[in-house]
Amino acid sequence: MLMASESVQKAGVLERSVRQVGRFTLGRIRTAGDIVRFFGGAVYLLYDACVWMIRGIYQRDARVARHHFSSQMVRVGIRSIPIVVLVQTFIGVILALQMAPVLRSYGQLERVADIVSIAMFRELGALLTGVVFSGFAGASIAAELGTMVEGEEIKALRAIALNPIRFLVVPRLVATVVMLAMLTVVADAVGVLGGLITSKFVLGVPFDTYLNYTKAAVFPSDFVSGIVKAAVFGLMILIIASYEGLNARGGAEGVGLATTNTVVKSIVALISADVVFTAIFYTYGI
Repeated sequence: MLMASESVQKAGVLERSVRQVGRFTLGRIRTAGDIVRFFGGAVYLLYDACVWMIRGIYQRDARVARHHFSSQMVRVGIRSIPIVVLVQTFIGVILALQMAPVLRSYGQLERVADIVSIAMFRELGALLTGVVFSGFAGASIAAELGTMVEGEEIKALRAIALNPIRFLVVPRLVATVVMLAMLTVVADAVGVLGGLITSKFVLGVPFDTYLNYTKAAVFPSDFVSGIVKAAVFGLMILIIASYEGLNARGGAEGVGLATTNTVVKSIVALISADVVFTAIFYTYGI
């Protein structure tokens, strides 16, 4: 009788273990399927948007009115300037203060200009601006498109033979790519300015010395690489935000989930892309 009870217990433990393994396996399969579905949908959305952009260049009836582009540029770009300026100025200040003790110990305090300028132009200008942009503009785009889906405005556009990609995604794509590149230029300038102010009034480095070291440290390739990164980052943010927004389901909860997914996926995508860019630039000595 005791042996039979032990056999039943062992069978129960084995059954629970098998079920746990099965649940884990099915969960990983669903996750892999969601990732593949996301990448496939994002690539198709990008392809569709590029087709409409090209058609808009050569076909008059496929063009989007200019005011759609200008309004989106103001909305996602101009309104982002204050927060970008604030964040990047503080980053310049932080870099200068953090590196000052180490550089002072080597008698190279004026070299703080090299670190601030190179870090801003090569990496932090584009990357941190993209992160701020994803939370400020990317989340807004996802929420707006998700609300339009839930309000059946997308269906209404299709019902009157208007393609939503052409009227909703293309203007935002152009605005996002252009404005993020321009915001990166602003970010580079204010980041260096933050380091300059800190170096002068806190560290005692003269203006002329700081500016001369900055000019010697930064090359045109540094500036161009940052702009290229920013343009790609803007494209990635827009595609992720548009995909999540257009696929929002479940009312207000679904719109909120799409907004959250946009910010999280955008930040992960930006950092991953930055790693790839840095590896490529390092390999080719850019």
